[in-house]
Amino acid sequence: MDAPETVAVDEDRVVCDGGGVLGHPRVFLHMGPDGAVICPYCGRRYVRRAAAG
Repeated sequence: MDAPETVAVDEDRVVCDGGGVLGHPRVFLHMGPDGAVICPYCGRRYVRRAAAG
């Protein structure tokens, strides 16, 4: 099984739908104090570009 994808973003709020036809319900996620958030459905990790390095 592949590791979940990490996506660098510029916003504090992101939208995840799992991508593709067989994704999951659209969820709105807010970055934590560490500048990252993980989607509870697919495990995709979003990080703020400044926090990504």
